[in-house]
Amino acid sequence: MSMMKLAVHNFKTSFKSYLSLIISLAFTILIFYNFQNILFSGVLTSLGESNTRNIRIIIQVITLVLICFILFFVWYSTNVFLTKRKKEIGIYVFMGLTNQKIGKLYMIETTLIGLVALGLGIGFGVLTTQLFQMIMMAISDISVELVFGFSLQAILLAAVVYLVIYFIFTLKGYVNIVRSSVLEMVSANKQNEYVKTKAWILILKSILGVIITGIGYYLAIKEGGIEVMSNVLSAVVFVIIGVYLLFGGLIPLICQKLADQKRFLYKRERNLWINNIIFRIKKNYHTYAMVSVLMLCSVTALATGFAMKNRYEGIVHFRNTYTFQILSSQTGLREEYKRVIEKESGIAYSSKIALLQLDSNAVDSPYQNQYYGILSYSQVQQLAKESGLDFPFEQLEEDEYISVSQLHLMSFITDSSLVTETINGKVYQEVEETSIPYLGYLQEKLNLYMVSDSQYQELMPLGTVVYCYNYKLSDMDHFEAAQDILKSYDNYDGLVSLDPNSNEIEWIKVLYSLCVFMFMVFVLASGSILFMKLYNDAYDEKERYQILHKIGISKKTLKKAIINELRFAYLTPLLVMSISSYFSVHSLAKLMQTKLLNVNIMSVLVIYVFIYICYRLSVSIYQKNVGIK
Repeated sequence: MSMMKLAVHNFKTSFKSYLSLIISLAFTILIFYNFQNILFSGVLTSLGESNTRNIRIIIQVITLVLICFILFFVWYSTNVFLTKRKKEIGIYVFMGLTNQKIGKLYMIETTLIGLVALGLGIGFGVLTTQLFQMIMMAISDISVELVFGFSLQAILLAAVVYLVIYFIFTLKGYVNIVRSSVLEMVSANKQNEYVKTKAWILILKSILGVIITGIGYYLAIKEGGIEVMSNVLSAVVFVIIGVYLLFGGLIPLICQKLADQKRFLYKRERNLWINNIIFRIKKNYHTYAMVSVLMLCSVTALATGFAMKNRYEGIVHFRNTYTFQILSSQTGLREEYKRVIEKESGIAYSSKIALLQLDSNAVDSPYQNQYYGILSYSQVQQLAKESGLDFPFEQLEEDEYISVSQLHLMSFITDSSLVTETINGKVYQEVEETSIPYLGYLQEKLNLYMVSDSQYQELMPLGTVVYCYNYKLSDMDHFEAAQDILKSYDNYDGLVSLDPNSNEIEWIKVLYSLCVFMFMVFVLASGSILFMKLYNDAYDEKERYQILHKIGISKKTLKKAIINELRFAYLTPLLVMSISSYFSVHSLAKLMQTKLLNVNIMSVLVIYVFIYICYRLSVSIYQKNVGIK
């Protein structure tokens, strides 16, 4: 029999073993291809140049993330596959095959798996192109014309990226086999399996894991100034390292301590699975930690999507607080401008405020801007009353101010007490930052400080007073007519008009839908990795369970032992993820200045449901593979 025929035969025989791997790889390729197809299909051009550019940048960033993920996933899956196959292909040595021929057999068989996954991924990707775009636009709530079709560039890019990565690790497996001895291949799946780690090593890892994870959690929720972003990035590194140490130290330590308690161990046949977990944890803890981190990434991705959606809605509301803002150096023109607008449309509400514009030389700020404005406390309070806005602030002291800022997509300062401004040589302490749209769109263009009335009067000689008249139309259908009549009226210094149909920031909504897809990719990957690992473990455990059954242990008892062992394998990463996700989402909520607790709970529950399905499938297949079904 030729190498090709033998490889095809092995592939057909073991196809069920490869199914979870093939499906996971195919799904990842499907998502990767559809993201690229969006870039090359031209479906985004109707959103405008700015939105298209921003969405392209986002998809390119996600493409890099997906490439890293494919790299990691292929590396893990080929390693698992190689370990599982080494014992079997090692037997071919006794049939007279050289290591080179065995390596060739492995490469052909692995290539078949990769090509089937690629074919399924690209094939279903092409078939679901329009569906993918429709779902993405529906989630984003964007109306664009969807045209069925596929991009050859997207297909080639997806295929080349995947095949290059897959070939690298296939070649690595070939080299591994060529350099392996017969004994190493035959005993490959027994190495490091039944090793009970020394207690002092576990204690050291446990202490380091708890400390490092704790530091990561602390940095994630720590408030601060501009250093917040670096704290968050450090927190990511600390939590990942800490999770690996917890799975490599604390969890096996707890299991070993429970096993030492005889009264616990010998109740309900716990010795059938507790000891098995202890002996296998050294081999499997990397997998559990990896899955926990992947699930944490999925929760964070979904939370990011919802945060972006909330910010988008907030920014749209912020910018549309007023339809027109008229700037003039003259006071007392509010009713005059109102009469002009009412010739074309009714007015829902209006307001006026005096804005003190300061020269940049008068302000010594760590965040330099070309324009600075001072607002009077009582005038802002009156404006809020007229425009129906909240005003939840206490009277200000002489050296205090409130920063009246735009609604940022993300804030890198979470502790206002660390911020000061020097105006005309006097240091003012920031007591709060607000994004309530008192001045609407103008807040995005100016650095605005609300001070006490007395301080406002004291600072007036340093700048120029500009009066801002704000109007909100009651009927937006008359926007263009009202805008035209205002433009023809030249008794003002400046006019700001906000088109309610503007789609300038539509790209933020697309980012939300992309985050939802990333959530799906990471969740599927985490479930697939656990499923693959436990599926392969079942073959290693087959002999042990058959011996236990032969010495008189009932199938019912053995099935219960399997349920408990698999429950531990699935539940432990879930619990670590659940705790860690609170801190990651809490940190994100602070940066995005939005509430995400409900999103955190919802995403965790979705993951629990999916992992529970994987768990039930694993129990059934595991029992069948070990021969006690």
